[in-house]
Amino acid sequence: MPSLWKRITFSAASVLCVGSVALLVVALSTERWVTGRILCKTGAEIVNASSPELEQFIGDLYYGLFQGGKTKKCGLGKRRSKIYIFPKLVRTLNGGLHMMVILFLLVAVGFALVSLSFCIYNARKVPYQSIKGHKGLYLWNFIAALFGALALLCFLAAVRHHSMSERVANYRENLFVLAVLDDSLDWSFWLGVGSVATHFAVCGVVAMSRIKLPKPEIKKPEEPTISSLDLLY
Repeated sequence: MPSLWKRITFSAASVLCVGSVALLVVALSTERWVTGRILCKTGAEIVNASSPELEQFIGDLYYGLFQGGKTKKCGLGKRRSKIYIFPKLVRTLNGGLHMMVILFLLVAVGFALVSLSFCIYNARKVPYQSIKGHKGLYLWNFIAALFGALALLCFLAAVRHHSMSERVANYRENLFVLAVLDDSLDWSFWLGVGSVATHFAVCGVVAMSRIKLPKPEIKKPEEPTISSLDLLY
């Protein structure tokens, strides 16, 4: 049976692993990886809009790994539309890179679950094999953090070097050309960053479990001494 300190630290590591899995699942399922502003270039050129009038042609764009949406203003009021990455839009993107992002995140979720199971095991039992103990936990968390970081880097490459926002914004636009004025990484992306940081925190907590706390000394009660005078009475 592990000591109380080890049970506390491994329980805390288990909570962090659950948090990492939750962050990745939420990041995968939400649509706020990138947000930005789009300009209806065609509409602005038709009316020869100047700087103050350009605001009437600026809309919004947001998307995630599976879907998103946009609001375009082309002189006909606001027009909102939903964007679905699969099954057709992904063909116009760098499909291999996009699939790698999703695959790496799923692998990171898998190793985070492995790390969770090992944390629970170490909180309940003392492992006989080193791979089931601290060394195993360092390994699983490093792999989970590695695949999470690779997924984020692949997504950054798709956005910055493969004009992902431009392609998403102009998908199925036959009459108008939309220009992306600016785009930025939103909270869904930063959830992935938080998941990677969580695994390093797990490694820190696991390292803390090896600290040996001093055991409290229990003082033995002093035995009463009987003197010769006590015997006389």
